[in-house]
Amino acid sequence: MPELYHIVPETQHNALVAAAYRHRGFHADEAAEGARFCAEATRHGIRTHNAIKALHLDHLFGSHAGGCTPGAQIEEKPSRFAAVKIWNANKKLGQATAYRAMDAAIKLADQYGTGTVAVDNAFHYLWGGGYVMDAARRGYIAYTNCTAALAEVVPFGGKHPTLGTNPHSWGFPTTGAIGFPIVIDWATSVVAMGRVQQLLREGKQLPPNAAVDADGNPTTDPAKAKSLVPFGAHKGYGLSLINELTGGLIGGSLPTIRNRWTLVGEGDKGTCCFYFQVIHPEAVSGGAFAKGRTQSQNLKAVIEDVLGHGNEKCILPGQIEANFAKKTAEAGGLLFSKAEIEAFNELATESGQPLWDIAAFKTVEF
Repeated sequence: MPELYHIVPETQHNALVAAAYRHRGFHADEAAEGARFCAEATRHGIRTHNAIKALHLDHLFGSHAGGCTPGAQIEEKPSRFAAVKIWNANKKLGQATAYRAMDAAIKLADQYGTGTVAVDNAFHYLWGGGYVMDAARRGYIAYTNCTAALAEVVPFGGKHPTLGTNPHSWGFPTTGAIGFPIVIDWATSVVAMGRVQQLLREGKQLPPNAAVDADGNPTTDPAKAKSLVPFGAHKGYGLSLINELTGGLIGGSLPTIRNRWTLVGEGDKGTCCFYFQVIHPEAVSGGAFAKGRTQSQNLKAVIEDVLGHGNEKCILPGQIEANFAKKTAEAGGLLFSKAEIEAFNELATESGQPLWDIAAFKTVEF
């Protein structure tokens, strides 16, 4: 069924979001990066990780709760490996930290062929796909994972949530071949908690077997969803576990106390961890491509073969987001539902900014 969207000028959106961050004590550069990220998520139709989610997350676990420190500075720790940086984020805003980490990994990849940035004491960075997409547009292979804000996913065969939704995000430089970067980005639960919150806001139901209530019974009611379940049974569980193990190697503590500050005892830690890796395509080229093709030509040929043989109607990861970005561009502004406009006005009231007049926005339906 087509949905009605209200078209909000990006400058108006960014001004409100940045003001909301500044109202909470964040510095101007952090506020601008937070707004930039939220605009990118909205542009690509990632409504589960737009500004409403970002500022709600900050309220629950961030600057209001002590899990994120406005104005914090990243500390670079010693590393004996030239292509690896180790950072203590000191609870800096996650989006600002992630942008810097991806840029640092790209610089390392330019020099060494690959670059890694491991981040301890972080605050959640929201949509990992946005960071790898940006790197892929710039011509790199990029990957990131993180430990999610809370342990709210029940491991396969278990009954108590001990894992985060723990996303994995890959980006590939395929714009020259197909017009957009392939972005493989997923939470390791059937749905992300942001999706639960979005469906609750929109008055819609969850898909079956995505969540359980307080008694551990399956529910499709987002208002009753207490914990999530991994996708693909043991496979999603294994992928989620990767993030917890990576976080544990970086410096993260127990998943079940993460961002639950009343449970974090003296000397323990409740912060998230990030992992970034960027690979320069030249670094993995064997140089002997079939039929004398270049690396980029070979990449295009592989994609065409995957989508051939009767598979022409299949979509590629990142295609839905790329298509939504085209519709956003055609509309001439960022697209929000009525419920989302109302949520933005709550942020405006909180930060002393003018309310958005929904009647003043043009609309589009698709």
